[in-house]
Parts: sequence; structure tokens; C-alpha cells
Amino acid sequence: MSTMKTSFWSRLLDLLSPRLCTVCGQRLSLSELSLCQRCYLHLPRTGFALSPDDNEMARLFWGLLPIERAAALFYYEPQSEAARLVYDLKYHNHPDIGTDIGRMMAAELQPTGFFEGIDALIPVPLARKRQRQRGYNQSECIARGISEITHLPIVTNAVGRTRFDESQTGLSRWSRQTNVEARFTARETGQLEHCHVLLIDDVCTTGATLTACAHPLLAVPGIRFSILTLGMTRG
Repeated sequence: MSTMKTSFWSRLLDLLSPRLCTVCGQRLSLSELSLCQRCYLHLPRTGFALSPDDNEMARLFWGLLPIERAAALFYYEPQSEAARLVYDLKYHNHPDIGTDIGRMMAAELQPTGFFEGIDALIPVPLARKRQRQRGYNQSECIARGISEITHLPIVTNAVGRTRFDESQTGLSRWSRQTNVEARFTARETGQLEHCHVLLIDDVCTTGATLTACAHPLLAVPGIRFSILTLGMTRG
């Protein structure tokens, strides 16, 4: 009876306020989340999860972090159809997109073994001012969706962002590195000793933000890192 009631109210709500695909704008079915199945299948996938220890993204962190594996779901290009996911997630007050695509990405990557051996998810934090402005941390939304599928715990108190001076958009590789240096600080890290943590972010371009986020955690005994993002900018 409860399932029937839930189905009835879901159908009624969908009738009164149809949900639309973030990418193509077409109406979503009751089983679709944030983007339709067609658009999800046509995302420009990187395929990095099939070779997570040696790919274009993993190489960005070689020599900088004790990196185990790295992957991004799709190639990110500004103004592309796939980029609408990120724009709406970050700038149009749609935290649900992060949770939905996090679930989809985790369900797709889980059979590859990408999450095996990982102990915790760490979303890249926002500065307090930026989070107050946005109302949420998009990386934490993505992590929430991943956690729902993998059942891995989300750790948000181990590293914090001290300030945010300038957006990374449009900056060169070296300017990005300078912009995020010393912007992160370690906090409650005892829980991470000898753990394999998965850093979560929305887009990886040069790896500067993710490297800076991981840097204060390097002092944690036995810590290892893997990285997962929605998108990666083509080199």
C-alpha cells in the first residue's frame, strides 16, 4: 500500500511539475535522475576507470601524491552539452544534480573494481564564504551520491579550506597552482591513519586544487590517495 501511495504521489507531482533533463531539456521518466538515459549514455566518457593507475589524469599527480588510481566520468569542455551538468550544479542551485550523477557514476564504476580497498570519501571543501553564497558544496553532493551506492563513509572534518581568493576558471596551469597553494589545512586526521581515501571534486583541469587539498594530509601516517571527478578538461 505504501509503495502504491508513493507511486501515486510521484506520478501526480511529475504530472503537475514535469522534471526536465539537464542536458537536452526533454521530460524525464519517473526512473530517470537529472538527465535522461540517452544523454547519460552519450556523455563523452574518458574510460579512465578501465586503467585507473596509469591514465592521462593519474599522471597529473605522479611525483606529487602517493596516488593509487584516478578517474573522471567524462571529458569536460566549456560550452558543451555535458558542461551544462556542471554549470547547473555549481551556479543554478541544483545540488540534486550532484547527488544524482554521483549515484550514476558509482553504479557504473563499481563493477570495474574502482572502489575496492577505499576506506573513505573526502569531498574537496569550499571556503566558508563560498559555501554560504552557494548554499552547498557541490563536491559533497557528488560524494553523497557515491556513498549511497558504495556505502563508503564521507569525511568532511579532516581538511578545510582557509580562504578562496579567485576562481580557477580561465587561469593558466601555474596560476592555478599559485591560486590554491596554502589554501587548505589539516584538521581532524587521526581517523585517516593508514587509510586509502578517495578525493572527490567536480572537474579536474591541471590537478592543482586536488593536489593542494591532499597536501596537508601527507603528514598522516600511511595515507594513500585516489581521485574521482565528474569531468576532466582535455589537455
